[in-house]
Amino acid sequence: MSLRTSRPASRVPSRKWGLPCSSRVESSGKGRLARLSWVDAVVAAAVLVLFYVVLQVGHGTTVRFSTDQSLKVDTDPAQLPYDAARSLLRMFIALAASIVFTFGYALAAAKSRRLERILIPALDILQSVPVLGFLTVAVTGFIALFPGSMLGLECASIFAIFTSQAWNMTFGFYPSLTSLPRELDELSRSFRFSRWMRFWKVELPSGMISLVWNGMLSFGGGWFFLVASEAISVKNKDYALPGVGSYAGAAIADGDLGKVGWAILTMAVMVIGVNFFFWRPLTAWAEKFKNEQSEASETQRSVVLDFLRRSTWPQLLGKVFRPVGRALGRAGRVFGTDDRPLSVDPARRRTGDITFTVVAGALILWGLFDLGRYLHDETGLGVFDEPLLLGLATLARVVVLVAAATVIWVPIGVKIGFSPRLTRIAQPVVQVLASFPANFLFPLAVWFFLKTGLSIDIGGILLMALGAQWYILFNTIAGAMSIPSDLREAMDDLGVRGWQRWKRLILPGIFPSYVTGGITASGGAWNASIVAEVVTFGGTTLTATGLGAYIARATASGDFPHLIAGVAVMSLYVVGLNRLVWRRLYRLADTRFAL
Repeated sequence: MSLRTSRPASRVPSRKWGLPCSSRVESSGKGRLARLSWVDAVVAAAVLVLFYVVLQVGHGTTVRFSTDQSLKVDTDPAQLPYDAARSLLRMFIALAASIVFTFGYALAAAKSRRLERILIPALDILQSVPVLGFLTVAVTGFIALFPGSMLGLECASIFAIFTSQAWNMTFGFYPSLTSLPRELDELSRSFRFSRWMRFWKVELPSGMISLVWNGMLSFGGGWFFLVASEAISVKNKDYALPGVGSYAGAAIADGDLGKVGWAILTMAVMVIGVNFFFWRPLTAWAEKFKNEQSEASETQRSVVLDFLRRSTWPQLLGKVFRPVGRALGRAGRVFGTDDRPLSVDPARRRTGDITFTVVAGALILWGLFDLGRYLHDETGLGVFDEPLLLGLATLARVVVLVAAATVIWVPIGVKIGFSPRLTRIAQPVVQVLASFPANFLFPLAVWFFLKTGLSIDIGGILLMALGAQWYILFNTIAGAMSIPSDLREAMDDLGVRGWQRWKRLILPGIFPSYVTGGITASGGAWNASIVAEVVTFGGTTLTATGLGAYIARATASGDFPHLIAGVAVMSLYVVGLNRLVWRRLYRLADTRFAL
């Protein structure tokens, strides 16, 4: 870190320049405008066009509709540009909400030992709850909140997309807070940063690479569940919002391969465009937050980022918003400074722990008792027998998927992460593959399964992999990219190759990121089972034996007792797997393999 000193400004009276002070400021502003180039004009025009499109598309979110009538989607291919814009708007609103949730939730879990005991297991449960489970409750709630308005359905759809993005981003950012490098922690304490300054200047930059890559992967998870979040079926009523997902769902239901092809083409264009204009610049920009002593010989590049850096708008906007940043810094002092004692009174801590445990335990037991009473009155507690058995079949698919994805994608992810040139080539390809909804491939899957005689019980693993394996690949790439270049160069100088290099550098370096990817891949696989275990195209439906198909049937029929039982059992399996396997690996990553 270099310190830059500035030459003090000469104290020359304004009258010596022949201009009053206000005229000098106005002249300086005109000078800046005179220096605006064609690059600035293009950037300004692009921003204005973007705002105009958002406003035009946003008008369709507040129209009136009647809950007594089912909403159908227009499958005219000429409607696809508008549908694509509506889907993109939902995706980015959900992404913004996921970022805010990630910061608040991860900070609360990382800063409070007591809250961590509740929030991290709760995150396991939230991750395991299927998108359809959230969507069923969200539709009822948001329609009641916005009666007669399309905004209620829009909020429900955005909330469903949010639930497919937020948990992975939180899981990715939380370890960066708990495994902050010691020198950065000591720097913050010695300078007595406010807690806001510590987060903004130390913790957020330290976890930026993981946050960006997990954000990109979470965005892909939103694409994967786009059909489920835009074509909503609750209590035998269909609510189809304008969007690429609902368009594809309608085309698949009609068995129209031509319109399915148009939806696939539109989805590919959207994914590539978002990657080129949004994610590629972000990943290239995040390179500056890599913690290393020597500068890498080759870094990621982005045409869009290079173009923006040629513009003067970032500097002008930085000067405009600098007072706002200073005001936020002063306001952040209310959270206190980062010089809190590292030890507290044991008796006081024990009393607080007991009180917190009793209160939290009582609330949880009360909720479980009330839920059990509801199920007992509706169907009886025997409703759990079938989903418990079906969950074993889905568990077997999840284990096979995670094991195969680890063997296949960890070496590939390390290769990509170590090579900025390869990253530039592979990132858009991987992003398209990770973002592609499995539903769009149902026509091909049905044809392949019927042609080859492959059972959906086995073929469902392949469809689940479309939505889950990429978590391992993306987190491995992020972990490999975060390994300092000087450590790799030291290994080269020492001649460490082959298995010894993997054992001494690569595996310890990527292990925390891999564990994060493994947890989210496991949860994503359970969630994807709802889509992958029931495959429909036209009049043909293939159903696998598993918990995902059980939940899908309960959701379509509006059977809330069976839906609650299925979601509860899925949460039980996911939390149990995380407690027995992944959390132990998490502790190992924190204690032995943190860089």
